Amino acid sequence: MASVDPTSKRPHRVDDRATDQRVSASAQIDPLAVMRIKDLQLRAKAVVEGFYNGLHRSPFHGFSVEFSEYRPYTIGDDLRGLDWKLFARSDRYYIKKFEDETNRRCYLVLDQSQSMGFGSGDYAKIEYARTLVATLAYYLTLQRDSVGLLTFDEAIGDFISARNRSGHLRQIFVALARDIRGTGTNLEVPLRQIASLIQRRGLVILVSDLLAPPDSLRTNLAYLRSRGHEVMILRVIDPAERQLQIESPSMIVDMESGREIYIDPEAARGDYIERFEEHERQMRGICDSLGVDFFPVATDQPVEQVLFHLIDSQQRRSSRTARSGMLASAKRSGAAT
Repeated sequence: MASVDPTSKRPHRVDDRATDQRVSASAQIDPLAVMRIKDLQLRAKAVVEGFYNGLHRSPFHGFSVEFSEYRPYTIGDDLRGLDWKLFARSDRYYIKKFEDETNRRCYLVLDQSQSMGFGSGDYAKIEYARTLVATLAYYLTLQRDSVGLLTFDEAIGDFISARNRSGHLRQIFVALARDIRGTGTNLEVPLRQIASLIQRRGLVILVSDLLAPPDSLRTNLAYLRSRGHEVMILRVIDPAERQLQIESPSMIVDMESGREIYIDPEAARGDYIERFEEHERQMRGICDSLGVDFFPVATDQPVEQVLFHLIDSQQRRSSRTARSGMLASAKRSGAAT
């Protein structure tokens, strides 16, 4: 498997005005067609190239190509690195990257517990989630970011430090291709591990079905955020899970505990949907309170929509940060006078 040449494409930046309307305007790839590509690297490449083609074909404005030598300003950056000419053109704050500056570190955290093996269609959640992670790794590498991977179930599986060098992406793809080995889900373990390993501020993207108690997220997400990390959660859900798509009374098996449960869908569906939605509201509430980006992803949704969301979220965050920095600076100036 050949490694990706990060210099083969220039990174694209999507303006913070990206919307679902623009996503629908782009040429999207049917997820089933993507999953039929056996090689994970070719699968990721097809999604990213389709994403780029969608940008070029979009009739909407707001997309642009930026030099990789710039990155959005965040609070704490040296103001001497601000490019004021670029600010005058874009009305956004950007820091010049110098040759000795290390690019952003991005860690992709993948849930490989047994519940991720569920699938009501032609592929399981884990296959879709692997494709998401592979696509993000491929895309971030093209942007010359350092990308790392951590897989988990009830314990840590594979851990690959964030790097950007020849052969590193292939190492990530090999780890992603491994079969599900564990049983339960323990969200605390990987988040604690990542928090202890990342010394510099970075981006952490958790890809999971989040079938775990909401409170298990709060403390560890708060710790990550307190250390200055950006955090995004991509919740991967099969459409059948959201609506309890069972035709008739059946015995079902809990994929993680092995316990058999009798379900009458007509009697249970209303309560199930209410509980499912309440669980998601709690997860979203925790994320909102901590400044964590939460994005539910259905497995029948085109994968490239996640790329739109990632870039849009990053641009919105940088814009908010820049405005906060300007406000703080204005307050300091007012106090000084």
